[in-house]
Amino acid sequence: MGKFLDFYRVSDPSAEKVAPEKVDSTYKRLRIQTFLAGTFGYALYYVCRLSMGVMKQPLIDAGLLNATQLGIIGACLYWAYAVGKFINGFLCDGANIKRFMATGLVISVAMNFTMGVLGVSALNGSIANSMLFIMFAVCWAINGWAQSMGAPPAIIGLSRWFPLKIRGTFYGFFSSSHNIGEGLSFVFVGMLVATFGWKWGFFGAALAGVLGILIILFLLHDTTESKGLPPIEVLSGESDKVEEALSPEEKRREMTRMQKAVIKNPGVWILALASAFMYMSRYAINEWGTIFLQEAKGYSLAEAATIIGINPIFGIIGTVVSGWLSDFVFKGDRKYPAFVAGVLETISLALFLFGGPARWVNILAMVLFGIAIGVLISFLGGLMAIDIVPRKATGAALGIVGMASYAAAGLQNVVTGVLLDGNIITNAAGAQVHDFTAVSWFWVGAATISFLLPILNWKRKQQNLD
Repeated sequence: MGKFLDFYRVSDPSAEKVAPEKVDSTYKRLRIQTFLAGTFGYALYYVCRLSMGVMKQPLIDAGLLNATQLGIIGACLYWAYAVGKFINGFLCDGANIKRFMATGLVISVAMNFTMGVLGVSALNGSIANSMLFIMFAVCWAINGWAQSMGAPPAIIGLSRWFPLKIRGTFYGFFSSSHNIGEGLSFVFVGMLVATFGWKWGFFGAALAGVLGILIILFLLHDTTESKGLPPIEVLSGESDKVEEALSPEEKRREMTRMQKAVIKNPGVWILALASAFMYMSRYAINEWGTIFLQEAKGYSLAEAATIIGINPIFGIIGTVVSGWLSDFVFKGDRKYPAFVAGVLETISLALFLFGGPARWVNILAMVLFGIAIGVLISFLGGLMAIDIVPRKATGAALGIVGMASYAAAGLQNVVTGVLLDGNIITNAAGAQVHDFTAVSWFWVGAATISFLLPILNWKRKQQNLD
């Protein structure tokens, strides 16, 4: 067990030091590699997480699962993810981020592949529907835990490699990984499902995850010291002489002290709750938007998946611009752009749900929704929380926010599934479909609460633990 834990502990400083004249060029090269590996590696994590989102209608049409069962399966991932995000966020503060992140994606790939195999067996009649439901729920819960090993190491990589003055900018760029992954899920996986059947969505997601594992292993770097460079505080001019003088045991105790203080910080919990409601509306669209367009507005699977896929693609604009805008225009103050983005998210969601079947209306709604969610993922989903805690406790803050966010996403999945199964109507063509009225108000209400809560934090400053 000791050797196993040592394998995942943060790397020791390298005995071989980079020559002084090469420090700057080496640092910048490894820094950008770490950023790219975290961004694209996590994007491919997302493909392994959202593969189920485009398969709901085919699974229902095949008579294998109903909306309530699909909601429970989705909730298993989010609830396992929520607990894992909290625990792994704390663990990752002292972990080797390359090994930690790669391990999670290996497990996620294995679960997607396994579910593809189970799908083949179910279609051949080898597995009963009730057993398929149980096995899918177990695999998807394991996948949820594995998925929680993705974001903390990627974001901690930014903290370990980037100066504070540009961290927001690169955090914004990194947050586009969510949107890249979501876009790939709806477009790539959607095409596979529409062309070859729903089970192939799992196999395609697994293949994308293998690519992500290779990117992480070859390009993600643990710490500056492990590559023979000075500490990030020295490289960035933020030298912390007290920290450098501490022994490894003292550093661990200091990190624990900071993490405990973060748990007691009410500002972090306010942001966690705001993110939770935002994630309800975000994953409502990711998980149920495709079936909503099919049943409520008459779109085909391919058309619906393509329109929903617009949302994360335009989310890249929101995430990329958000960090730069808040760093250089608002001087690190995120509250005003976050508020505007929250209002825009609510308006665009209402337009999507109540705006009618016209293609241009739904496309416009997804464009605006994507931009708004892109900003909010970056701000409410992490950056505003790590702004008010010490650098060494980044993972703890992310763990709290992530736990609340995905617990809420799981709750949304169950509530949505139950509401849909409890409101089935006959459409004009005589087919049985779900009535989305109650669900729509539930989603819009969550979006509204999410942008009102952060107002409570507008006067809060960074936590001082000296």
